[in-house]
Amino acid sequence: MKYIINKITEEWIKQNAPCQEALDWYKDYLGESPIVILRRLIEAKKYIWANWFIVRVMTYHDYVSYAVFAAENVIDIYEKKYPEDKRPREAIEAAKKCIKNPTEENKAAAKAAAAAAWAAGAAVWVAGTAAGIAAEAAVWVAGTAAGTAAEAAAWVAGTAAEAAGAVMQLKILEFGMKLLSEE
Repeated sequence: MKYIINKITEEWIKQNAPCQEALDWYKDYLGESPIVILRRLIEAKKYIWANWFIVRVMTYHDYVSYAVFAAENVIDIYEKKYPEDKRPREAIEAAKKCIKNPTEENKAAAKAAAAAAWAAGAAVWVAGTAAGIAAEAAVWVAGTAAGTAAEAAAWVAGTAAEAAGAVMQLKILEFGMKLLSEE
């Protein structure tokens, strides 16, 4: 198993600033491994909390991979509505480069792509479309993967997948758990 932390402590949970309800929930699972906690979250259908948690225990490579996977699973929603806007796809590709070669140059390029893609997603979000929810999340996740991928992946797997439904959330979480389980 590969996590950045092996046993969850109250101090670790508090450092990651969950909402009070989540903090209270996690207290019942202190000392458990990340996989055990993720399984409990999924059983409880707390998918957004599971996404919040999973990206905080992943290594850089895994959370960028997770972010790209999530983004690729919802990007078609955006591309159908805005076929001429290539910024989200470019952000995903930039994040993929960071997976293969996490150099400062690739991270900077991914951040720049994220900024452009974020603007596209935010504009759609303001318009209030369903595609905007998925697109903004996908864009955010793909581009910011080099910088704050944990937040981005949590958001895409939670918010965008929520728009797509529980099936998508579970698909993304299962991929994340597979990443965590690989040696």
